[in-house]
Parts: sequence; C-alpha cells; structure tokens
Amino acid sequence: MQKSCVITTKAPNWAPDPSDPCAWLRGTATLEGGRHSPQILRLDDAEAVGEQVAEWLLASRLADPNLPLGLATGRTMEPVYAALARQFAQRSAAERQRVRQQWCSFNLDEYVGLAPRDPRSFAATMASQLVTPLQLEAQSVLLPRGDGGDPDAEALRYASLLASKGGLGLQILGIGANGHVGFNEPPCGPEVVCRCVALTASTRDANAFAFGGDPDQVPDQAISLGLSEILNARRILLVATGRAKAEVLRRAFEESPTADLPASWLQGHPDVTVVADAAALGG
Repeated sequence: MQKSCVITTKAPNWAPDPSDPCAWLRGTATLEGGRHSPQILRLDDAEAVGEQVAEWLLASRLADPNLPLGLATGRTMEPVYAALARQFAQRSAAERQRVRQQWCSFNLDEYVGLAPRDPRSFAATMASQLVTPLQLEAQSVLLPRGDGGDPDAEALRYASLLASKGGLGLQILGIGANGHVGFNEPPCGPEVVCRCVALTASTRDANAFAFGGDPDQVPDQAISLGLSEILNARRILLVATGRAKAEVLRRAFEESPTADLPASWLQGHPDVTVVADAAALGG
C-alpha cells in the first residue's frame, strides 16, 4: 500500500525513513511558552495507519522493552491490533519469543462495574485482540479492575503499580470527539492522576457500539490513567482516523492548551507523533 505525503507544517525538518522503523523517535519542534508541535504522518486510510502504528509498536518493544507500553482500546485501535497480530506472526521465532518474554503494558482505562470476563470490558477486548493472537501471558497485559467494589482504591493501586514499573515508555492514544484522551473528560488539567471518572453523554454515545448500540447500557463511570501519567510517558503516539476527528485534532494542536480540551495538554510534551489518515487531517 502506498503512503501519501508527510505533512510537516510545524516540524519541517522531520520526515520518516522507511528503512528505519524507529525514525519517528526524533524530537518535536519547540514553540513559545513551552509548547511543542507534534510530528505528523499522514497516511491514506485507517488500514495504512494501523500497519504503521503496529510496525512502530513492535519495533519499540524489541528495541526498548525496559519500560511498559501504554495501550488504548476503541474502534480506532482495532486496525492497529489486527496489523500487530499479522506482523508479529511474520517475525522470527526468536523475535516472537523475546516479545512475549519482555511484554509489559498498561491500558489507559476500564469501565467501572464490568468484570474482566465480561465481553464488553476492555480486558476482554485486549484478551481477544492482543493476548490471544500474540500468545502473551495475561498478567503482562495490565488493566484496572472495574469490578473491585472500590474504584477509588483500585485507581490508587493501579497508579502505584505503574509507578513501581518506572512509568510509561511509549504511550499510544486515541482522541475523543470532545478532546478526551484516555477517559480524561473535559474539564481536565495536566496535573490530574489516575482516578474514577464520570463519563459524558457524548462519550457513552461513542462507545455504545460495544453495548448493542444503546448508550444507556454503557457504564457511567470508568477508571482512567490521568493526564499526569500520560504526559510522563517518554514518547506519545496519537492515532486518529476518520473525518469526525478532524476538527478536534486540529484544535488540540493549533489552539492554546485548555482544560476544556484535554488533548491540548499534549502540546506540553516534547515527543508526540500524530499518525492519521487523510480524512482526520481534513484531506
């Protein structure tokens, strides 16, 4: 599949090297006031985005396994995990074994009230899209427990476990239509840590596809890593596909950071790469 051009309106010196799968790890351009512009890679469609993100994710796991991955779920991520499974199967037996032995990941969030075996939970999603295809140990793919009875205590436990592992290396993010990353709903500042959050009506609508199309069936709370944990990741990869994400993606990096648009705080991180299809970039 042919890739379209790279757009680098704010980071003109960056371009990916097809022979170097980790070329995107270079730093971003620095703007005034401590803001940073992201590296932006424009690809033709969601399938191409999935293939590229999977390639970088796997290369990162093989090259730098010391810090955990930060993972996301949702429809944007489905092509990523499908591509990852295909690419993983094409690696040598030795490389597959290295990945399995070194794997450690923390998911951003989980619904309150859903057990890991509930097919609507993010734990079940990760089991079917990642654990089973890659034959990973289930305990190496970590998520908050949504069914523990005390979500505040679970959020504290999960944050402490992440801290004990040294924090996140590469964090993969999607972006919600209202600007949330993880389940950090607006308003949300950059100092917010892992906690139990109330989900907005728009977020429940967007996630109703996993609940028979009924937003009333979507839990109204979730445990989510906060922007503090996200922004402390060494590198951030923001994935966006579809025309519905175009306006929020533009605002996140062109407007001044604000609690009303949580993704805009990513401007404070020095190493953010946006991988998006033409539709998400207004093409």
